[in-house]
Amino acid sequence: MPVSPHDRETLRRLAAEQAAIAQLPVHREKAEMWRRLNDLESVRPMVWINEICWNEVNVDDELTLRCTDPWLREVEFGLRTRLYQWRHLPADMIVDPYIPCPLVIRNSGFGLSEDVDIVRTDDTSDVVSRHFHAQIVEPEDIAKIKSPVITYDAELTEARYQTLTDILGDILPVVKVGIKGSWFAPWDELIRWWGVEAAMKDLVDRPEMVEAAIARLVDGYIAMLDQWEALNLLTRNDDNTRIGSGGYGHTKALPGEPYDPQHPRPRNLWGCATAQIFGAVSPRMHWDFALKHEMRWLERWGLTYYGCCEPLDVKMSILRRIPNLRKLSMSPWIDIERAVRNVGTDYVMSRKPNPAVLAEDIWRPERARQDLVDFLDRARGCHVEIILKDISTVRYDPRRLWDWARIAMEVVEDYQP
Repeated sequence: MPVSPHDRETLRRLAAEQAAIAQLPVHREKAEMWRRLNDLESVRPMVWINEICWNEVNVDDELTLRCTDPWLREVEFGLRTRLYQWRHLPADMIVDPYIPCPLVIRNSGFGLSEDVDIVRTDDTSDVVSRHFHAQIVEPEDIAKIKSPVITYDAELTEARYQTLTDILGDILPVVKVGIKGSWFAPWDELIRWWGVEAAMKDLVDRPEMVEAAIARLVDGYIAMLDQWEALNLLTRNDDNTRIGSGGYGHTKALPGEPYDPQHPRPRNLWGCATAQIFGAVSPRMHWDFALKHEMRWLERWGLTYYGCCEPLDVKMSILRRIPNLRKLSMSPWIDIERAVRNVGTDYVMSRKPNPAVLAEDIWRPERARQDLVDFLDRARGCHVEIILKDISTVRYDPRRLWDWARIAMEVVEDYQP
């Protein structure tokens, strides 16, 4: 694959910066701390930031892309955002000592794509409001849901790997990376085809139809997972990989046995699931229409993470039925005392501070600090990670995010279990 001298030099300069950072001993120290957290031996709460509004935080052209080739611009974006985060809001992030080369994997999809009206408030942002047009209206529409067909383009993967190795291999090793787990949220898909209000009403009005739809969709996901496994497309994620909606996956519990390094299986990896739209649904209905079906996916993995934005403090009676559950999301809408009482020290609590504090007219760092202190004071003794995510806006004031990272690290480093 031809590469211009300009693109080559741009990537080499950025990779050299990453290589120097990756050699720092702090990364090994942080990896061990994440490992201890995930193995329920935590030293202190861990902090990580993701889902950042990159369109609002460019300073001194640190995020301005210089490459001309579209694919190499993707590589450049990964390098620039990684370096930017390390400089300004590292918290407990870890910088990898390699350049990933993702396998080129194609997915035919589930037979439906969203038919949607979109409203934007910022043309530079990919955060939009959606109004979905229903495509599943009657029981016969469920047949529109198909099982995906997965194909692997080994030739293009190898071409990209050789290109990156030629450009960067003497600076950082290039590593082929497959599917490192997967975001499994079938209800996130279903409501796009059904409509949110209609789907929630049909939980009561047409439960048999809802059960048939979610079962068919999960069938499709299982077929997809079987193909990933058969095609040997999985890569271990007990490393600096985001797990579910939480933090890194370091743990001694994986890969477990049996394990073939040349062919990792789902049982050697973390998995996850979530049913965010079920935030106001009772535990019984959550089980009947979501978790009962999600269990078919969850039971395939070595360890699992559950949840995202839905409040789970009232759902522990059903979540404890997941045999390999290790981490669960604690959204801004939980009752903290109830969550601590119901979770205890049996799992990692993946606390999600409300990112709205970054979007107010006036930045109030003292409010951000107090939110963190209030939670950790009440969760004392629990295993906790603090994950700031869903950052739609910082009002084009990136220092709000930098301040939050600094404050969070001050709070957790002063934390006494």
